[in-house]
Amino acid sequence: MDADRDGFDELLKLASGGCSNARSDLLAAFRGRIRKMVDLRMDRRLQSRVDASDVLQEATLEAHKRMDEYFAQSDRMDFFLWLRWIANDKLIDAQRHHLGTQKRNIGQEVSLYARPVAEATSYVLAEHLLGRLQHPSEAIRAAEIQVALEKAINSLEPVDREVLVLRHFEELSNRETAEVLGLKKSGASKRYVSALASLKDVLEEVQLFSEYFESK
Repeated sequence: MDADRDGFDELLKLASGGCSNARSDLLAAFRGRIRKMVDLRMDRRLQSRVDASDVLQEATLEAHKRMDEYFAQSDRMDFFLWLRWIANDKLIDAQRHHLGTQKRNIGQEVSLYARPVAEATSYVLAEHLLGRLQHPSEAIRAAEIQVALEKAINSLEPVDREVLVLRHFEELSNRETAEVLGLKKSGASKRYVSALASLKDVLEEVQLFSEYFESK
């Protein structure tokens, strides 16, 4: 979170009371995190037609409209996760509109989800992971690593894969990951350990595991 806990709680209190400035500040505080989610999960075929900033803007406007509805809920979810779900829905709407049909999504594979989720493909995940590592000097080597990363990601169980996406790529906390997936925090933590264990053998073949995951 960009704001300290006390400052955020005060901002949330002001926003719930109807302060427009506080509501704008609240949405702005999470703009970077939401943009990261959209960039990660946007279908590559959509990128030439829709800018991630447009999806983010639509999500922000929708959140402004629904803010009273959110604060009226007695059992409301964490504000960031609520905003994330709105952005996810806007991203799916854009993919359905521009691509005609929605591609296979993790919500069809992971029963923990109660609604469709824009899926981050193994290709995109491998690109993001490769981009965080020291780039190989030879293009052939980079292509080999890309293939190995995709293979490793595809080898994961759907829930383990999504835990990895949420924790390492979207950089959600264990608590946030657990809430998104409807798991207990201990369950999310175990899934995370399982995901890393599943990746380890493949990634050690290309000497990437210790370089990235063990340094986190």
